[in-house]
Amino acid sequence: MEVSVYNSKGVDTGKKVTLPEEVFGIEPNQHAIYLDVKQYLANQRQGTHKAKERAENAHSTRKLKKQKGTGGARAGSAKSPVFVGGGTIFGPRPRDYSFKLNKKVKALARQSAYAVKAKAEKISVIDSITLEAPRTKDYIQFLSDLNLTGRKTLLILPDVNTNVVLSSRNVQKAKVTTASQVNTYDLMNADQLLISEEALSTIQTLFEK
Repeated sequence: MEVSVYNSKGVDTGKKVTLPEEVFGIEPNQHAIYLDVKQYLANQRQGTHKAKERAENAHSTRKLKKQKGTGGARAGSAKSPVFVGGGTIFGPRPRDYSFKLNKKVKALARQSAYAVKAKAEKISVIDSITLEAPRTKDYIQFLSDLNLTGRKTLLILPDVNTNVVLSSRNVQKAKVTTASQVNTYDLMNADQLLISEEALSTIQTLFEK
């Protein structure tokens, strides 16, 4: 699949590049994508939820009323779950939600995500982007030139570019990452992928291993 190369001003340079078939041309494996996204979201969970059980409740252990003669049900402790402020039965406990996923499955998921975006024609290639200083205004203008204002964009660079990262950090729906750090969730979550020419070569190299 051939795509046009744009410069940072959104102008078609007239150059075309071929997206590597072994990455962008495969048949997407939806289950691999599902597993990788599920793992990513599970890993984001803190798992610190906790409800106090009967034994952990700070109430007196004094019997609330006498056993017989009141006409009501027996009541032994204010900690009982039947009372307001009592313990919670089978409530949430702290736990680790993360789980293991094989490297090959994760790699297949990323390849599949790239292929999904390629089939949907949601990939743009740019020759390069250089910002002299970290300025949010400059990055907003960069997206505007590409007619991507207000859309969820993921810019993939070959290496970390501090100025670009800092410039994009305060722009809604915009994210910047590198070819080696990108994950399946971010790929699928973006409306449009912006890949630099250098990053495209890096992506191809990564999946050759």
